[in-house]
Amino acid sequence: MAKINEPEFNANNINLVGFGTEINGDIKSSGDLRIDGTLVGNLNVKGKVVVGETGKIKGELVCKNSDISGVVEGKITVDELLSLKSSARINGDITVGKLAIEPGCKFTGYCNMLGMESKEVIPGQE
Repeated sequence: MAKINEPEFNANNINLVGFGTEINGDIKSSGDLRIDGTLVGNLNVKGKVVVGETGKIKGELVCKNSDISGVVEGKITVDELLSLKSSARINGDITVGKLAIEPGCKFTGYCNMLGMESKEVIPGQE
């Protein structure tokens, strides 16, 4: 029986949606992704997502880490670190492991920190 050669998976793949490019539809990726254009759809990435100053996402964003300098309109779920730069404009709820927000960022929505439920101490119930 012959063995079928499959391409090797490389988790270090970096994908780019350039300035002036608009994608309508969902994107799934095992590597990292940088968006300087527009995505209308959901984004599910196992690596890091960078949204540049000219980048815009209208849809749900799910990833491991993210740096956002552009616009996101929709729910954001980041397993580890979400970094919102001063030029970022976020309109939607976020669920994160860790959150860094630079002064000047505009965020409208609710924030839920992952893993905080078991560490919460309610006064009078220690």
